[in-house]
Amino acid sequence: MSSSPTPQGPGSVSGAPGLPAGFTDTFTSRYLDAGGLRLHAVTGGEGPPLLLVHGWPQTWYAWRMLMPALARDFSVVAVDQRGIGLSDKPEGGYDSATLASDLVALMDALGHPRFALYGTDVGMPIAYAVAADHRDRVDRLVVSEAPLPGISPSPPLFLPPLLNERLWHLAFNQLPKINEQLVTGREEIFFGAEFDASAGTNKLPGDVVRYYIDTLAADPDHLRGSFGFYRAIPTTSAQNEQRKGRRLTLPVLAIGGAESSGEGPGNTMKLAADDVQALVLPGCGHWVAEQAPEELLAAVTAFLAPYRQTANR
Repeated sequence: MSSSPTPQGPGSVSGAPGLPAGFTDTFTSRYLDAGGLRLHAVTGGEGPPLLLVHGWPQTWYAWRMLMPALARDFSVVAVDQRGIGLSDKPEGGYDSATLASDLVALMDALGHPRFALYGTDVGMPIAYAVAADHRDRVDRLVVSEAPLPGISPSPPLFLPPLLNERLWHLAFNQLPKINEQLVTGREEIFFGAEFDASAGTNKLPGDVVRYYIDTLAADPDHLRGSFGFYRAIPTTSAQNEQRKGRRLTLPVLAIGGAESSGEGPGNTMKLAADDVQALVLPGCGHWVAEQAPEELLAAVTAFLAPYRQTANR
């Protein structure tokens, strides 16, 4: 386990605004050595391990509203992915196989040989890769709000205006250089529009969006790292073409927001897994953990109940 100092300041638990009451009594920020890569994770709670993998352009902070309740039943691990937040930001390694290996190494460092896993947005294909590539490690899988490159049908180039507003970043973020040049110094415009367009009618609070944007703007490597997953999509797609030939057999819960992906995540996971429960959260956009935390918590807790009961025997 890493001997790095305790993470402090912006990006860590100690520097995160608006946390639920008592959050810092349960959760702490840690640096851990994940196969030579230093990852930042927020850990706390009692029970069988549950790994939470955030989406773009977020950090572990996206899970803050669920974590205290989850910690009553699980040892919660909310990680900053490679390239994001306080984790290391190398030039490469953003394909889903490498990102999955990062997370398995993280759980090894924490002493968790088996765990449950929830990934949202870009965390969904990363979590799928963990379950597909490391089948002896994951007991139950929850995913939300994303396609699986190489498995899902690719969206058409021309989309209706509302869909285009939500999805145009999928191509833009893959550009090799010009996206960073255009966004640097304009992070508030770019990321502000992304949070707004994907929220639907229930917008995220302005101070929350400001915190995410300030975190991204504070470090040019963070901006580059945030695009890393997208730039590696061709590699991830090729990996998923191979994975889909070996369908998942573990239980999967696939969730969409009614004002965003809807039934899409469920339909996607049925292309890759045999035991899929699908759920659509009403009145919710893309940011499910922040827009519908109570409904999401109820669904996740019920789905993970058999895992918790078996692990506690």
